[in-house]
Amino acid sequence: MNILQSFAIAISMYSKIPMPDVEWKKENMRYAMCFFPFVGVVIGAVTYLIGRILFQLSVGPVFRGVVFTLIPLFVSGGIHMDGFMDTMDALASYGDQEKKLEILKDSHAGAFAILGLGCYLIWNVAVWSELGPELLGISCLIYTVSRALSGLSVVTFQAARNSGLLRTFQDGAQKRTVGITMTGYLVLSLCAAFVADWRAAAGMALASGLTFYYYKHICKKQFGGVTGDLAGYFLELSELLMLTGILICGGGLWS
Repeated sequence: MNILQSFAIAISMYSKIPMPDVEWKKENMRYAMCFFPFVGVVIGAVTYLIGRILFQLSVGPVFRGVVFTLIPLFVSGGIHMDGFMDTMDALASYGDQEKKLEILKDSHAGAFAILGLGCYLIWNVAVWSELGPELLGISCLIYTVSRALSGLSVVTFQAARNSGLLRTFQDGAQKRTVGITMTGYLVLSLCAAFVADWRAAAGMALASGLTFYYYKHICKKQFGGVTGDLAGYFLELSELLMLTGILICGGGLWS
């Protein structure tokens, strides 16, 4: 079935979860993006289960923060962090659109990519180490929200290039179906968040909205459209800022 093959393509592309080999033909690509946020569901579930164990064992906050930071990198294989690092180098170049796009294609990591990665990991560990067990469940929803918004951008934003992996997904996708599916993931995740803790959910929603607006702006103004690296950059940045919003608005800083 094409749906199952689309599922296998999405999971194998955006995670390290073992999947059977599937041919990347047009019929199989049609609904692949619909399953992109499912990787976030898996990451959230793994984070929640491991988190409950760590809290039960009264593990120290820094250790917890490191574990929570590494889980999405291990499950995803770091594919989105690669885009984050490439984008950090491109943004720091202050070159024109063509220069920035060339930097995105460069496989070498520059100084600003390394600095950006270091700051990201330290910030992420710090925020996770401050979050208590009462905010664990809502925090695990960020991985689905980030992927739903990233997937939505893939089928709604103009592509910066006429080739590349993102363009392959764009050309093969049933954009209307993917857009509706991404919206469904987003609405369900936010509803679950508001039921769990409306203050923390408000922080998460505000952070994701502002980050998405910033992402759309830089795609249009600085790169002439979206690329796979930019989509990965947004995903990583939105997760970090949503987590920060949960911490601030959910009261984690004062508990």
